[in-house]
Amino acid sequence: MLDSHALLTQAERQCHKHGARFTPIRRRVLEMIATSPGGLKAYDLLDRLATEHASARPPTVYRALEFLIEQGLVHRIESLNAYVACPCPEHAHGFQLLICRSCGRVEELHLDDVNEQLTQVARQQGYRIERQTIELLGLCASCTEQASA
Repeated sequence: MLDSHALLTQAERQCHKHGARFTPIRRRVLEMIATSPGGLKAYDLLDRLATEHASARPPTVYRALEFLIEQGLVHRIESLNAYVACPCPEHAHGFQLLICRSCGRVEELHLDDVNEQLTQVARQQGYRIERQTIELLGLCASCTEQASA
């Protein structure tokens, strides 16, 4: 699991550097995501946030998530419609996600040459890539070991 304190400190620095406001709600949403062992869905975040902030509504969570994604602090797991904290938001290139279908653990990879190859092939086909999502679903080492025991 991520070191949530280090991640929040890094997020504060990054937002300050880009002149973006890292509000208490945005911070708390990031903290909730960072301390979750797998991805969190928006309504799970809303349920948790509502216990602390009675005024929390879906737009509150979705605006916070949008901000965190724009800042590179959170990734959306498309196949699960969930969100996971980015362990290295300073990495400006593409990423790939390994998702365990058993325990929900998510690992982030940075195979830049894979993303570049896909972008080049798309260009050759006349496409302009706007967003690239690569998710690999399977079993993590721990779950694989448990399954074989």
